[in-house]
Amino acid sequence: MTDVDVLIVGAGPAGLAAAVELRRAGLSVEIIEQRETIGGAIYRQPIAGARPVRQATGAERRWRALADDFAASGIPVRHACIFVGIDGAGLVLIEDRHAGKIRKVAARGVILAVGAVEKVLPRPGWQLAGVSTAGGLQVMMKETGRAPGGRVLLAGNGPLLIAVAAQMVKLGNPPATIIEAGDPVGRFAAGIGLCAYPELVTEALSYLRTVHLHRIPWMRAASVTRIERRQKGLRAVVRDGRGREHVFDVDRIGLHDGIRPNEFGLPPEAAKDASLPVILRAGDCREALGAKAAISDGRRAAGEILERLAGKGRQAEREIERLRRAQDVLARLFRPVDRADPLMRLPDETILCRCENRTVGDLKRLCAGPDTPSGREVKHNGRFAMGSCQGRFCADNTAALMAALGPDRPPPSPEDLTGRRWPTRPLPIGAFVAAHAEETTPRDEQQD
Repeated sequence: MTDVDVLIVGAGPAGLAAAVELRRAGLSVEIIEQRETIGGAIYRQPIAGARPVRQATGAERRWRALADDFAASGIPVRHACIFVGIDGAGLVLIEDRHAGKIRKVAARGVILAVGAVEKVLPRPGWQLAGVSTAGGLQVMMKETGRAPGGRVLLAGNGPLLIAVAAQMVKLGNPPATIIEAGDPVGRFAAGIGLCAYPELVTEALSYLRTVHLHRIPWMRAASVTRIERRQKGLRAVVRDGRGREHVFDVDRIGLHDGIRPNEFGLPPEAAKDASLPVILRAGDCREALGAKAAISDGRRAAGEILERLAGKGRQAEREIERLRRAQDVLARLFRPVDRADPLMRLPDETILCRCENRTVGDLKRLCAGPDTPSGREVKHNGRFAMGSCQGRFCADNTAALMAALGPDRPPPSPEDLTGRRWPTRPLPIGAFVAAHAEETTPRDEQQD
């Protein structure tokens, strides 16, 4: 029995684009989405009563075209539903948070379009209240239509910092300072490469113009070395490219060191068991290339599903390859000036795993012996990636530091600490109990 031809996990740009293509081809499609609105993080919609934050013209136009196509398709969306995993029988398990139950869906194909994860490098004090990700501040602004209050410092690496600063300006509270590890202004040759991507240049210039006109300090080739709690707010200690220290007293700090695909707990694409549905990834959870590429990659995934299920389909790799090259240019433009490994510079007392309060020193002691521990041993013996997030936020940094501590040993991967299994996140036991009770209750009793 098949409930739907293709189930899509995530109603961001990749998931919506894939759904529209599949529906046009005549397949039945459903989307599950953990939020009450569509759009994902990139096109996050405001909560009721909040005024939408204007995006760049190109981004606004792309979203409107995609949203209109999706609205016309009539594709159903199950909101407040969380992807749990795929069981041995090939059924997709979903936590329906409205009903408080685990539900099962039989699908011939599954497209995972769960987006990206923001990268943040540990720094002393990064666990303090008032420190968040810059992307988190951006999402908050999109949802509420309001800028974060007080003096805000944005720090880390990458063009998102400029975008967040410009959005804060539009909402009436420019950031106090931007601290950037790279020096895009000083890399003229790399900047010339962006001319091949006029849509990126237009968007970047609009953000830079806003930052310049409002005289927001933009300290490049610099990094936050530690964050301290003060009686009123936070203190960020910043080292510039000449090794000098600067102190900034602020109320909030937004950190950002890039993005990476959200692969946490996802089943592999290449399923060897013929009883399982065709499983594909699309958008930033396959390769983090931004919103425009996510739309193209959603269409690519739809074409591949059609080819496998119906013997027809089309590929969309050319545009994705073009945008991949654009991201390579941006990576060179914003590459940190200081090429030393930032993890190896951290003091031993720096928190690495915030859930379990495990430090850099704790990891060094575990890895100091002649027998190198595996990722699994570090998790069970050191309690890294053992807390409520199960390594969602610390496994990447922990694995990278383990590799740096043992350069002559095979490098561990984040999955060595997290594993790959369902459920992909903690679930209430009551949801399983409710599902079991529903299955074991005779149908006439359920109707009564």
